[in-house]
Amino acid sequence: MKIKNVFFTCIFLLSSSFADDLRTLALESGLKSIPSDKNALEQLINDIAPDSKEYPFSVDAYELGKKLYFDPRLSKSGIISCNTCHNLSLGGVDGVPASTGHKWMPNPSHVNSPTVFNSVFNSVQFWDGRAAHLTAQAKGPLLASVEMASTPKLIEQRLKSIPAYVYDFKKAFNSEIKFDLVAAAIGIFERSLITPSKFDKFLEGDNKALNDMEKKGLKTFIDKGCASCHDGVNLGGTLQPFEVANKYEFSNIGDFKGDKNGLVKTPTLRNIELTAPYFHNGVVWSLEEAVKIMGSVQLGIDIKDNEAKDIAIFLKSLTGDAPKIDYPILPASTKTTSVPELDY
Repeated sequence: MKIKNVFFTCIFLLSSSFADDLRTLALESGLKSIPSDKNALEQLINDIAPDSKEYPFSVDAYELGKKLYFDPRLSKSGIISCNTCHNLSLGGVDGVPASTGHKWMPNPSHVNSPTVFNSVFNSVQFWDGRAAHLTAQAKGPLLASVEMASTPKLIEQRLKSIPAYVYDFKKAFNSEIKFDLVAAAIGIFERSLITPSKFDKFLEGDNKALNDMEKKGLKTFIDKGCASCHDGVNLGGTLQPFEVANKYEFSNIGDFKGDKNGLVKTPTLRNIELTAPYFHNGVVWSLEEAVKIMGSVQLGIDIKDNEAKDIAIFLKSLTGDAPKIDYPILPASTKTTSVPELDY
């Protein structure tokens, strides 16, 4: 009995030592946790989100932003809301290769909708990084002719025709309804869409938060060099060169080539098992295949099937606890609210 106890004690100590060493390696590789401490998380968001200084969080602004996020009347057609392409029940995406917008038009560049969850931790927004924060990002889809196809004037007029919204803007911002504040409120709501996972518990010191297979996958993820781009709190979210080592075999699908320097925003790996299809043009549906393609395209290495499987097991540990969002009951339109313009 004593021999058996000594054996299990040694196994435990080895396992604990491996977990501690792995955590150190992960942190040294630039991986960071979403803080479990509420104050630390609030401070992190304020530090990382440039728009939080001009538009700080308040409960009233959050509740207004939630209504606006789900309100299809912000679109010209009255059909499309932010939640259409960034569905909070589907991992913050729409689950199709390229989104469909106004008049059922497919995205002309064939770009995939990134997840809105944890997007506050991205250093830039949009695939080409053209927006610095969520308030700026919110304006893009609202005004894009192939997305919501609206205008600042149309949005302001519609919202001003609804007394409840007039009241909400006054309460949240002590202001009349302005397009900039519409985007600000949506950004404030989106900053709250944080999904901490068991991976964060592991980084904060809980050796049992990840099982042995997940730890093995994390070690492989780091050893293969994946963390060279997928680092930080969001395991991504920064602009990086694409096709570093080899050509992406599906580069001919869509015309997106990155920013003026060919840089592309590295997608977050958080909740990655929920956000297929993958890559900027949404061509790849298998997580393991995406891992192998990235090994070739970015790292110039051949990731074996078993290694891709191990990494995918780790990546699934990044699936987090989404905040509970009560679907808002939106205020009624009035006789002065402009009717939808379907343009059919």
